[in-house]
Amino acid sequence: MIVITGAAGFIGSVMAGELNNKGRNDLVLVDDFSKREKERNFINLKYDALVARNDFFTWFKDNHVDVDFVVHLGARTDTTEFDWNVFQELNVDYTKTIFSLCADYQIPMVYASSAATYGDGELGYDDSHEVVERLQPLNPYGRSKNEVDKWILKQEKQPPFWAGLKFFNVYGPNEYHKGRMASVIFHSFNQINATGKVKLFRSHRPDFADGQQLRDFIYVKDIASVIYFMICQQVNKSTSQRVKSGLYNLGTGKARSFYDLAANTFRAMGKDVDIEFIDIPEDIRDKYQYFTEANMMKLREAGYDKEFTSLEDGVMDYVKNHLMLLL
Repeated sequence: MIVITGAAGFIGSVMAGELNNKGRNDLVLVDDFSKREKERNFINLKYDALVARNDFFTWFKDNHVDVDFVVHLGARTDTTEFDWNVFQELNVDYTKTIFSLCADYQIPMVYASSAATYGDGELGYDDSHEVVERLQPLNPYGRSKNEVDKWILKQEKQPPFWAGLKFFNVYGPNEYHKGRMASVIFHSFNQINATGKVKLFRSHRPDFADGQQLRDFIYVKDIASVIYFMICQQVNKSTSQRVKSGLYNLGTGKARSFYDLAANTFRAMGKDVDIEFIDIPEDIRDKYQYFTEANMMKLREAGYDKEFTSLEDGVMDYVKNHLMLLL
């Protein structure tokens, strides 16, 4: 069996769907399944069991002999949440417990870290272990992910394989429930549909023009592809090359502007580009990243050789084959 935590959420549900597509239906989905707005993400998935988030550790202790791999994607991901206790419980302590159990039972795992650990990017975006202790995330969410990374790197007892995946700006289907934290593409689509225009943040720095803030946008289907690659490396015992345990960036390696993202959304909808610029809210202005770009060398050297989806192709697929179907 393969365990997926956060399976009713954005990335977790896409990951479960990818495994179903590959013929793996022996899944155990872990989440808080009481939230009705997430039902559409898992209602059509094939799985062996649904396990409530608060019951998972007991379930794991009773059933670990049947588990082949753990994909830990469950977390509080709201970058505007500033109550550290929330992140301590759901992100830090929960992940530490899963890691420790996987080490005890010798079960391979991946978990979601984040590019938010890099803070303002002063130290770059290299997934080297040497830089982790010096990173200064800009918000409690990023700090929670970095605290986990730091702790795991210090553990003597480890699973046979683990990978902390530093997700950059992920977009794609099944993020419908995320509200303010959904991708700019999702919000752009809804704004265009309602008003015919898109509002983007203007720049509050002289070295960036309005709308030219840069992010490494990665399509969620590429995230699922990379995780599936890592699962196969561990579960398929005949594979000669194995990915080494460690932290891995997961972006495309190519930063693109928010203007490009919005413009491609207009094009996918068959509409003329009409963009309005607004101030960045003051509560996040001093924590706003103006540039992120993943150094993808480590993952490439580990053997992942598939091309990442271009922004143009990803937006087109997301809009045409998912968002338009919601209208």
